[in-house]
Amino acid sequence: MFTKRDKNEVRLIRHERVRKKISGTPERPRLSVYRSNAHIYAQVIDDVSGKTLCAASTLEKDIAAQLEELDKKGAAKLVGKTVAQRALDAGIKEVVFDRGGYIFTGRVAEVAAGAREGGLDF
Repeated sequence: MFTKRDKNEVRLIRHERVRKKISGTPERPRLSVYRSNAHIYAQVIDDVSGKTLCAASTLEKDIAAQLEELDKKGAAKLVGKTVAQRALDAGIKEVVFDRGGYIFTGRVAEVAAGAREGGLDF
């Protein structure tokens, strides 16, 4: 009998398929997005050295203090702007966007829009 895979397992399969084509280099690192029901996380990763160069999430105190008047999409945009500012401070101007197997809509698209507004190119 056919058993249906859960949504996260299917997302991880999609993510592996995308990661075969997308990789972060020191010149153009990868902006990776992960979302849960309550929070959203973004990090800039250099896959050659295997290091996270900068990150931001809704769990951080300075971002969480601003979330009371924002909805989830607004919070995602704020995380995108924050990670873009941290990346620019680290000398990173261009990234490749990794949607993490999620559909490019809603909160994932808002992180990308916030990162573009913050000054990152991709």
